[in-house]
Amino acid sequence: MVIGVTLISRTLFIGTLLLLLTGLTFAQPKAGAGVDDQFAIELSKAALAAHGGDKLKAMRSMVLKGAVDMNVMGQTMPGAFSIAFKGEKYFFDLQTPAQSLKQVYNGESTYTSVQGFYLPPAASIGFPVLAHVGDAGYVVSAPGDAKKKGKGFRVTTPDGYYTDFFVDEKTKQIKSYNSSYDLGGGRIVTTSVEMEAFETVDGILAPKKYSQRFDMGSLTGYGSFNAKIILINKPIEDSAFAMPSR
Repeated sequence: MVIGVTLISRTLFIGTLLLLLTGLTFAQPKAGAGVDDQFAIELSKAALAAHGGDKLKAMRSMVLKGAVDMNVMGQTMPGAFSIAFKGEKYFFDLQTPAQSLKQVYNGESTYTSVQGFYLPPAASIGFPVLAHVGDAGYVVSAPGDAKKKGKGFRVTTPDGYYTDFFVDEKTKQIKSYNSSYDLGGGRIVTTSVEMEAFETVDGILAPKKYSQRFDMGSLTGYGSFNAKIILINKPIEDSAFAMPSR
């Protein structure tokens, strides 16, 4: 029985780290009122402009590397992370004393170093989605939380992934984003990200420091990320997204 509990705890810990890293947001869009949606559309355009506008939309690649402090099940530990995007391709890597995690999407297939954990394409959630405001197939509407209408907007991808963004009233920069979704069987998962600092690189206001909370009922995890290196539009060889051999 002790071995079983240990294995379950380890599995939950690994899963939480993966979800914290990507800021997973997965659900079907909800319809909002017409007036609220129109306001959300205008707000999304202002947020896009605040983070680089056409330069963000034309971004070919982005790399974030830095330090992370993880707190899962009452355990706090330092680590390092690396995330790279090139179009729809991406990879992320997380190193902590407890577990090394890697996921790669080469545009067709997904590899994960932890058997059984496959997350949606990272380019379809969180900050990268902001670059698609105004693109065909990406629906902008009022956020799902009725109390926060007028303070943010929702972007839903053609595949049904969504991110609810909330902005600073003065700067129109992204202040936070969050979501909730159903894993099946009534297991509701919520995640929220608070942006702490940005850095302007090649005209794009990119995430530098942010914290994230992940809540799955009895399990809650936190992560504090600090990007030490931010690269925009630097060449990335396709080999970086090759499927690793197990």
